[in-house]
Formats: sequence, structure tokens, C-alpha cells
Amino acid sequence: MRIFKDIGKAFFVGTIVFIILVIIQHINGHFFKNGRQLLIAFSYNQLYSVILYLANAYYFGFLLKTFPNQVFKTKNLLKGLLGGVLVTLVALFVIRIITQVGIEGKDFSVFISSEKIDYYYLSFIISVVITAIFYSFYYYRNKQQTIVTEQKLIAGTASAKFDALKNQLDPHFLFNSLNVLTSLIEENPEAATRFTTSLSKVYRYVLEQKNKELVTLEEELKFAELYMSLLVVRFEDSIIFSTPQHLKNSQAKVVPLSLQLLLENAVKHNQVMPSKKLHITITEKDGILIITNNIQPKQVLKESTGLGLRNIRERYALLTKQPVTISKNQEEFSVAIPILTENFEVMNSSKIYISEKKFKQAQKRVEKLKWFYVHLAIFVFFIPVLIYLNIISHAGFPWALFPIFGWGFGVIGHASETFKYNPFFSKSWEERKIRELMSKDE
Repeated sequence: MRIFKDIGKAFFVGTIVFIILVIIQHINGHFFKNGRQLLIAFSYNQLYSVILYLANAYYFGFLLKTFPNQVFKTKNLLKGLLGGVLVTLVALFVIRIITQVGIEGKDFSVFISSEKIDYYYLSFIISVVITAIFYSFYYYRNKQQTIVTEQKLIAGTASAKFDALKNQLDPHFLFNSLNVLTSLIEENPEAATRFTTSLSKVYRYVLEQKNKELVTLEEELKFAELYMSLLVVRFEDSIIFSTPQHLKNSQAKVVPLSLQLLLENAVKHNQVMPSKKLHITITEKDGILIITNNIQPKQVLKESTGLGLRNIRERYALLTKQPVTISKNQEEFSVAIPILTENFEVMNSSKIYISEKKFKQAQKRVEKLKWFYVHLAIFVFFIPVLIYLNIISHAGFPWALFPIFGWGFGVIGHASETFKYNPFFSKSWEERKIRELMSKDE
């Protein structure tokens, strides 16, 4: 079907060129004596059009394969243009052989000796102009496709990065929890048993949220309370923890396990003892969740890697433009994380990728439909033009039927590709053949 479509395009372009040339000749006072003369001129014109179009189209296809995604780089473009000129000249020479030797019966040696560069000027200029138009069109389309490809790569990279950040939580969380459990086994075996039970519940939540990008605020706060119950087992009454009594929107979203990381950091970097109680407060204000703790740094503290805070910041950065704000003074340390409602501005990479993919597929489909309808409209418009030219030529037969049917053949090929219909190999035939081959394999 591709060759039929290409021939249809060539026929369409040739018809347009022929009509323009006839109009120019008509204005300059040149008239065809009869319909036969007009038909011969049209046939020669279409021969030039089809061969030149196919030669340049398949040469351009060769360029796309040879320089994938790099055809329009300066070096490759120059090669392509020089090659295109050579292909055009060779095609014109072949056409001249067909018309002069094959059709008019001129001896080949006589043809070669009498051949002049003047015979190529007009055809070459027309071919170059049309080829330049097609190159410009493909350049624009290639540029748009490159932009789309880059966006998809960015989205794919962001998605992979987001997954990597989520996967960091498992070993990080388990490592710290096991350290706590090790301490409890030595200090208080009974508390270690309770801790193990609570730890299983906490880790189950971690596993459940592993593949989620957002969870409800209500779920995350319940998990934070469960996690703090683990710390209370170890530190008893040395931690004072409070959460909002009422939520403005319990179904709003936050990044899963973000509170766990912040609570863990608070305990990790501060002294926690009966004489120096650690106060951790979670409050909700103006669409922001604020986690605050008093500062009482440990005397001996390993250098912080900043993994927890960096993780939260990067995960939010991949989801929304709303920032994670960190503030600190002599008495308090606080982190404000955005509460994401249904109307928040999403930058979710996987959703962007999927929605963009669907949009591009629909856009490509609409683009195909649009060009088919444009092609059909031009065809319908030129039918009466061709008939009118047939009438004013005073021909003794309806020669206009030849270009109409030839062009119509191209329109049918275009429709077949646009609507994915093949009268020779239907979908039912394909399915039947697949089942048949599968049966043979079995």
C-alpha cells in the first residue's frame, strides 16, 4: 500500500504542477490545439512527476535510515542536498531516455550526441522547488518529534529517579529499626517483643506504600502515630508527640513515609531522655504540614549525610512545584511539606508520560485525518477544474477522466492508510492466520 500511496502523492503533485503550468501557458497565449495534445502533455508531466517524486522520496528514506535523528544536522544536510541533486539529475536522464528512446524511438547514440543541458533546466528547477518544500515540511515535523522524544526521555528519567528514591527507604528504614531492636533486646526483652510486633505493622505499611507516589494525609498521620509508638517503647516518656486533632481535608495527599523520615531524623539528631524531653509537633496550616521539634543536639554525633531530607525534597520536586521548606533557629527545627489537594499542579513523571503518550497518539491520528480530508477536499475541488479544462480544450473525448481516476486512486490509497483498512488483508484474515500458525506450532 505504501507504493500506491506514494504514486498517488506523486500523481497529486504532478497534477497541481501541470495545472499551474497550463494556466501560465494560457496567460502567455499558448493553447493546446486539441485534447490529444493536452493528454500527451499531461502524460509526460505525470511521468516526470512520478519518477522524480519516487526517486527523491526513497532517497530521503535512505537518508533517514543512514542518519537516524541526524538528517538535518549541517554536515548530513549538505550531503543529503548534494545527493538529492545527483538523484534528481539521474532521474531526469532516465526520464529523457524513456521519452526520447523508448517512446519516440530515437536511436540511443543519436540521443546521447544531441543531448543538451538546456533540456534539464525547467524540470530540474521545478523538482528542486518541490523537494525543498518537502524537506522543509519534514524538518518541521522532525523538530517537533525531537522535542517530544526529549520530553519522554526526561519523563522516563524522572520516573526512574522517583522509583530509586522510593527504594532507598526500605534498607534505610529497616537498618535504623533493627538498631533500635538490638538495643532493646539488651535493655528490655519484654519491650523488644512489643517492639517487634509494632515493627511488623509498620513495615507492612512501608511495603504497602512502596509502589504509591502519594497517600492520603489521614493514612500518613496514622502511620506516624504507629511509628512513634515504636519510639515510645524505647524512650518511654522521653518523647512528647502531638498531631492535629482535626484535619481540614483528610483525603489530601502527601508523599508516603515522609513523616517517618522526619520523625526519625528528629530522634537521630537530638538527645532523648527524661531530663531532656524531645517535643515533636505536627500541625496543619494553610495547606502545609509542619513538623517541628525542639533542638537539643547530641554531644557525640556522626556527620549527617542529609539523605532523609534530600530524599523528601527530591521526591516532592518530581511531583509538584510547591517546595519543601526547612527552617531552623536556636530553639526549634521545622520542616514544612506541601499538602497536595485535587487541584495541585502535578509534575508526576509517570502520569505525564502516559498522558503525553495518549495525547500524541490522538494527535497523530487527528493529523492523519486532517491531511486526508485536506487531500480529499483538494481532489473534489479540482474535479470541476479538470472538467472545465477538458471542455475549453474542445477535445473529442473526455481526457479529464484519466487524471481524475489516477488521482482518485491515490486518494483511495491515502484513505486506506488513514483508516487502516485493507481490502485484501482484513483484520479477520490476520486473526485467522495467526490462529492457524499458532495451531501448527502446537
